[in-house]
Amino acid sequence: MAAERIALNAIVAVGAVLVLQASAQTLQMPVRAFTGFTLIDGTGAAPVADAVLVVRGQRIAAAGPASRIPVPDGAQRIDLSGRTVIPGLVNAHGHAGATVGLESRPELYTEENLRRQLALYARYGVTTVISLGDDREAGFRLRVENDSADLRRARLYVAGPVIAGSTPEEARAAVDAAAALKPDWIKIRVDDNLVTTAKMTPEIYAAVIERAHQRGLRVAAHMFYLADAKGLLRAGVDFLAHSVRDVDVDRELIDLMKARNVCLCPTLMREVSTFVYETRPAFFDDPFFRSDADLKVLATLEDRSRQVTVAKDRSAQLYKRALDVARRNVRALHAGGARLAFGTDTGPPARFQGYFEQLELEEMVKAGLTPSQAIVAATSEAARCMGLADRVGTLQPDRYADFIVLAKNPLEDVRQTRTIESVWIAGNSVR
Repeated sequence: MAAERIALNAIVAVGAVLVLQASAQTLQMPVRAFTGFTLIDGTGAAPVADAVLVVRGQRIAAAGPASRIPVPDGAQRIDLSGRTVIPGLVNAHGHAGATVGLESRPELYTEENLRRQLALYARYGVTTVISLGDDREAGFRLRVENDSADLRRARLYVAGPVIAGSTPEEARAAVDAAAALKPDWIKIRVDDNLVTTAKMTPEIYAAVIERAHQRGLRVAAHMFYLADAKGLLRAGVDFLAHSVRDVDVDRELIDLMKARNVCLCPTLMREVSTFVYETRPAFFDDPFFRSDADLKVLATLEDRSRQVTVAKDRSAQLYKRALDVARRNVRALHAGGARLAFGTDTGPPARFQGYFEQLELEEMVKAGLTPSQAIVAATSEAARCMGLADRVGTLQPDRYADFIVLAKNPLEDVRQTRTIESVWIAGNSVR
């Protein structure tokens, strides 16, 4: 017994030393106090004038009105008078790694290309990206850096390979292989690409969802049709990764979503990208866009023969009509109390990472949300839908210090989220 007490006391002593060391490390972390700004914390609460945001290391220590949040002694003060601060945007459906310019190939998926794209996302205010499919080893390696104190690019979460299979057995085996990689999500496609390809059958996607859940993994589904959205929900899908775009949604879909607390990601800019280059887009003249745009890519997209091809393309014109349906459905889903998670499906060629997220906010407002509701969908709600609410999406204590400093207030005009003066990730300035 005496030996056991000595051993126990030794363990307690070691634990105490570790706690003291952790406390000392916390106290040694740099502390910054941002002062004098209007705070939009991402929760949907009323904005706070003359706010203070205290950042210790890579996390938020306190946020709120100056009358209640003291500036710690010794903190570095950063005066943001006249500015507005919002959380970094959370893209619940993006892609990264396999595109350079207007080319997309598996061999382009490199760590260097990933870092370049994640830095680009960050400069436009997107501080977290959930990549839903076609993720490779380099993406999984970069995910490990999400908790790094010196992070200076968008956080990356990954789904691994998109699951396919011609039989339930093949699909289950594909889930098992993906699960071995420890992805954040499992991704499937349930779409016939405007009746040009075979669609995953209910028998197969039900097998994927069942096996993924057995493995403790959630399933995100690419879909287009209302009937498929309902079938996926009945089969237990966890996330609808696009809008319903064939017909107007109904009460049954809304009730199914609410019963299982499933979010839908509108990705309105995905539809825009299919037809917008039939002419020269107005956003090509936006200095905010051009500051990080590849001008050679823009020149190619401006080629008149290419524009004529897009204008005559059957799919482009069908998706243009689908956008109107998607906008109506965003309005109906929101009015019905269904949950919407901001996302864009950026990453493929000509879907400009970072900037299209800014345009998506504007599209959501056009669809019927207020600027405040669109910002909530792009911050706290996207984080909650993707299981990240304890880390990102709001400017609250213990969350990562991922935020955007704006020259103007986006509640007055959501396009003012583009008035970025600086972006901070893990308490580090990246723009």
